[in-house]
Amino acid sequence: QVQLVESGGGLVHAGGSLRLSCAASGRTFSIYVMGWFRQAPGKEREFVASIGRLGESTYSEDSVKGRFTISRDNAKNTVYLQMNSLKPEDTAVYYCAAAPSRSVLAITLARLYEYWGQGTQVTVSS
Repeated sequence: QVQLVESGGGLVHAGGSLRLSCAASGRTFSIYVMGWFRQAPGKEREFVASIGRLGESTYSEDSVKGRFTISRDNAKNTVYLQMNSLKPEDTAVYYCAAAPSRSVLAITLARLYEYWGQGTQVTVSS
């Protein structure tokens, strides 16, 4: 089992940047594909970005491509989401998730992620 703790959320003006971190504890971090999801008020949870076990495979949702970058440091058991050029529509609770996998590829399906963090609020003002 793995425990996930997100940090780095907050309030930022449109056009600003934030970096989210997700620290993992428990089993070997490198066996997990990691992902970021978000849920805005009144909306369903949606996929944001994912990174494969070794960090070589990444995939991002179209609306964040070119603005958000996912990365990981397996030595620190941490995954990051660098968010630039933030927009008000990026406002949501952001969740980190872990999916045990034998593949090195990123995963976009939420149902494949077994472990979830408690979430961190990101608010972008216009």
